[in-house]
Amino acid sequence: MLFRFILVGLCIFVVSACQYANNTTDSALVAVSKASSDSVAQPVHINYEKYKLANGLTVILHQDKSDPLVHVDMTYHVGSARELPGKTGFAHFFEHMMFQGSENVADEQHFKIVTDAGGTLNGTTNRDRTNYFQTVPANQLEKVLWLEADRMGFLLPAVTQEKFEIQRETVKNERAERVDNQPYGRRHEKIAEALYPEGHPYGWLTIGYVEDLDRVNVNDLKAFFQRWYGPNNAVLTIGGDIDIAQTKAWISRYFSEIPAGPDIPAQAPGIAQLSDNRFVTLEDNIHLPLLQIVLPTVHARHEDEAALDVLSNILGSGKTSLFYESLVKTGKAVQAGVSHPCSELACEFNLMALISPESGESLAGMYDTIQTMLDTFESRPFDDDALLRVKASIKASTIYGLQSVSGKVSTMAYNETFFGNPNLINEDIARYNNVTKEDVYRVFRKYIKGQKAVVLSVVPHGQSALAAAPQTFQSAPREFAIQQETTSIDVARQTSRTSSAGFDRSVVPEAGPAPSVTVPEYWRDRLDNGMQIIGVTSDETPTVSFTLDMEGGMLLDPMEKAGLSQMTAMMMNETTQGYSNEAMSNELAKLGSSISFTSNGRYTQVFVSSLTENLDATLALLKEKLFRPAFLESDFDRLKKQVIDGINSQAKNPSALAERATSLVLWGKQNRISLSQTGTAETIQNITLDDVKRFYANYYVPAKSTLVMVGDISQAALIDRLAFLSDWQGSDYTIPGYASFPEYQSNQIYLVDVPGATQSTVRMVSRSLPYDATGDYFHAQLMNFPLGDDFNSRINQNLREDKGYTYGAYSSFNGGKSLGWFEAGAELKQQYTEAGIVELMKEINQYKQQGITEAELAFMQNAFTLSEALEYETPMDKAAFLRRLVAYDLPSDYKQTQKSIIRGIAKPELDKVASRLLNTQDLQIIIVGDKQALQPQLEALAMPVYDISFAGG
Repeated sequence: MLFRFILVGLCIFVVSACQYANNTTDSALVAVSKASSDSVAQPVHINYEKYKLANGLTVILHQDKSDPLVHVDMTYHVGSARELPGKTGFAHFFEHMMFQGSENVADEQHFKIVTDAGGTLNGTTNRDRTNYFQTVPANQLEKVLWLEADRMGFLLPAVTQEKFEIQRETVKNERAERVDNQPYGRRHEKIAEALYPEGHPYGWLTIGYVEDLDRVNVNDLKAFFQRWYGPNNAVLTIGGDIDIAQTKAWISRYFSEIPAGPDIPAQAPGIAQLSDNRFVTLEDNIHLPLLQIVLPTVHARHEDEAALDVLSNILGSGKTSLFYESLVKTGKAVQAGVSHPCSELACEFNLMALISPESGESLAGMYDTIQTMLDTFESRPFDDDALLRVKASIKASTIYGLQSVSGKVSTMAYNETFFGNPNLINEDIARYNNVTKEDVYRVFRKYIKGQKAVVLSVVPHGQSALAAAPQTFQSAPREFAIQQETTSIDVARQTSRTSSAGFDRSVVPEAGPAPSVTVPEYWRDRLDNGMQIIGVTSDETPTVSFTLDMEGGMLLDPMEKAGLSQMTAMMMNETTQGYSNEAMSNELAKLGSSISFTSNGRYTQVFVSSLTENLDATLALLKEKLFRPAFLESDFDRLKKQVIDGINSQAKNPSALAERATSLVLWGKQNRISLSQTGTAETIQNITLDDVKRFYANYYVPAKSTLVMVGDISQAALIDRLAFLSDWQGSDYTIPGYASFPEYQSNQIYLVDVPGATQSTVRMVSRSLPYDATGDYFHAQLMNFPLGDDFNSRINQNLREDKGYTYGAYSSFNGGKSLGWFEAGAELKQQYTEAGIVELMKEINQYKQQGITEAELAFMQNAFTLSEALEYETPMDKAAFLRRLVAYDLPSDYKQTQKSIIRGIAKPELDKVASRLLNTQDLQIIIVGDKQALQPQLEALAMPVYDISFAGG
């Protein structure tokens, strides 16, 4: 995680119209069938109140007192689809500006105020809307409403040319990091250009083009704000532990005097029309060729959308799909799938395949194979289970959506913004339940069979001949007369004025009494074979989730067969003695359940989730998967090829290369942990099926296992249902120790050359402390917070906000059970690689010498203590708390001890920690970038430079 609190983000891709996956209700009021599996879901009732202020602001309030927190979402009905040609990326750019202060909120203070209140915040932009959201302790609601109102009504007085330029550079850095410097990063841009006609609002990515970002000015920003950011174009949705009457009074106080903006006309759907297939070739820094076929269909909530979603599921979702059967299982593709993402104005039917080079398949051959699959779809009738799987997923997803207030709020905000009704759950359930086989075949014939498509081939640089077909479409030069917003700037909304309500808006509202926060009540048990069980019984939703952790994981791999633990876990997800891959996936899907095995660092883990009503059937399938794996040679050979292909594809990914280099530098090539979880192409080649069988026999045993459960079931009932695990036996085992680690006497640079890279991925690392909950490591976390573990940290403010070198910079202490390290880094503009490294070093040294300020200390104390109200909301949150208790053998009151330490700690103590642990002379510098372009800067750093190559995986 880059920061403890989330950076302002960008949602590049479209909003899926399959909203059943996120639909949520009040857990206290929902009525969900617990009867037979024949009933997908009964009608649900969501407790909310909706009203509108005189200025047009729509307000939705939802009370949920299950946790002492509130979630506030302000959604504006404006995204990149509202931009003018030649000024793309402006909606997202403006999202950044909304965090740069307003008349009564100083620059960067939005982040600081919410963090200081113990909350989290973010903002996202997509094609059709921009939203800003905060989750805070319940007593901080008024403060959040004050913040949102100030930037809605009083933003422009705080806008300066300097802020504008800083955020322009930040957005350009974001595009470089997330699009231009990522393998396959530009494929969505190429598809949008080819699919939509010139001038269509979906014809560009939300993040826009760099030349357009360079073109806009401050006056454009002001006009954009005046046009789109009025209260009449916004939906304010609040959910959580709220007092309805008091919340209404605050909303009236802060928002009612903000004048409405111009009327906003609705946009008509703009479904693409293609007269011919458009073949497009993208040369990129990749290893595996990719084929993507995109067909235009309908728009969000069109009457045919649900049937098209079901069709995409049948064709290409999971192991029961035709794409899996024909492309993945046969080894032709490393990955393949079908999706049907929808936006307000248009939907797209996507068919994608990532080619396996070992298969000998070409992009042209893959295109022909997919066309044959489509041509014969009508002659391969699908069974009733295909519809049952989709309908079961609706039921499960609806119920799982109840688990967080943020999920409820965001769904209501989405539905109200686009469809004028916050509660569309029952309609969504009904429209998917009503899909028939005939509907699926009908939409296939209407929108897919024989229809024209955009066909994108992504090939390595200089290998355009590998494309599925010669390019027939070329994006037109971007030449047009730049249009100006016609909205005049309303002086009343950009000048300072006194509130007519008779209060001073410059005064930050005081927080109410702090909510009482208690750790979840949990229970412990132990089976006869020694397995520990720890759980929280919660009836907030009728679900049960648990994780079975078996300690060892990758640490048990022989060095020459690194990746064996992961290969074994992958095989556990395959065929069993009683079920084929497809049959097992089908049974789980019909239940709305999931069972997955993975090797994750120090642990092999089994994740299980189920509706409470289907727990018995789900556990029967777990018993089959855990104790009766088939270990087929055909499954093993296919997975082995996929893993090797995946490893090779990562050889072009800067972030993955940086991770590999970091592990190698920290731990040395004699230790298993110096290699990635998956191992290397060479070590995977060394693994045999017999190795997998031995790993399973030796290490899939209860000796070092723990089961962590959160769900709607009592301790006694769960233990009774887990009786089959009591019979599980196996010998104990020893986890190997570590070989010696490399020692370094001075700073050195380790360079991974990625020719053509547009950025430099920089990591500065040194070994440090393993995890502890209340000792030195915990103190290091506290000390580091203002240095590099917060958006407002010294490092991020310097490199992102002041210098414009990066989208984000950080420092962190990372500790596990036995090892730990310190890390600082950033994705830097190539031309500022040396300067960025110098600034990182400078900030660390200054902090070491000067220590924390009293203001930073108080800020850290609030951020760490007040945020506890948010820590136990969802089953995942509760499970994380339990897992930490068990993994580190912590006392049940360790959170209280942490709070006492935080509240009592003083500057001298933290300064000593900084002086002892922040040693820049120990930092080894990893750089992933274009060696030839970086050479002069590397020389200027005057440090030894060593090349690292991961050729051959």
